[in-house]
Amino acid sequence: MYTEDFINRLDELTLKFSREFGELSEREIHWKPDPETWSIAQNIEHLILINQSYFPMIDKLRIKDHKKPFIANFSFLVNFFGRTILKSVQPSTSRKTKTFSIWKPAENSKSKNVVFRFMEHQEKLKQKIIHSEDLLKQNAIISSPANPKIVYKIDAAFKIILAHEERHFQQAKKLLKIQ
Repeated sequence: MYTEDFINRLDELTLKFSREFGELSEREIHWKPDPETWSIAQNIEHLILINQSYFPMIDKLRIKDHKKPFIANFSFLVNFFGRTILKSVQPSTSRKTKTFSIWKPAENSKSKNVVFRFMEHQEKLKQKIIHSEDLLKQNAIISSPANPKIVYKIDAAFKIILAHEERHFQQAKKLLKIQ
């Protein structure tokens, strides 16, 4: 899967978020059924945070400033990490996972225009993907923004990002249904 497939999927997801959540009121987008559950806005904010955390890693790959950890020399581990993380973020995976603190949205965030900011973010992500065609063809290896010792191919990173967006879209949609 090279950039065209990733871009098409990203555009689909962006449109889904816009259609489903773009016209919600501030009350609707920030509503939470309980204190432990993220609001729709927090789900979206989380996606912005996690996706943006990949940008410096991609930039380092681009300028050949990414220092791969020793573990990146073992393709079976690179593939294992990619498959495992991708599997864990699939929408069909029912098991909830705790997120790293760097990716947690603010607890009481009442940020306005989160859907608009997400649309802007998606455009930046699209540009990162478009300009990564050569990295994809080279099977470049990227470190996880959460742990530099966890490595996977950049194509796995984009698959993870897109599957993760779909997972949070589904979570946010469920919130909308129970309001």
